[in-house]
Amino acid sequence: MLDRISLILVVIGAINWGSIGLFKFDIVAWICGGQGAILSRIIYTVVALAGIWCLSLLFRENEVLEVHNGEQ
Repeated sequence: MLDRISLILVVIGAINWGSIGLFKFDIVAWICGGQGAILSRIIYTVVALAGIWCLSLLFRENEVLEVHNGEQ
């Protein structure tokens, strides 16, 4: 579950960075009242922590996924 949440946050961060690169528009800063706003800084920090967590995905061995609908 933590892997999925982290991946979602990393994708959100990637979209924000894409909008900065393409349009010079920071979505998080726009929503939260600027880059220096405490809420923006919290969001940037949480996304950064999610990115660091996702680094662990690169170094894990392939895991067998469990199927939750009863099939094996």
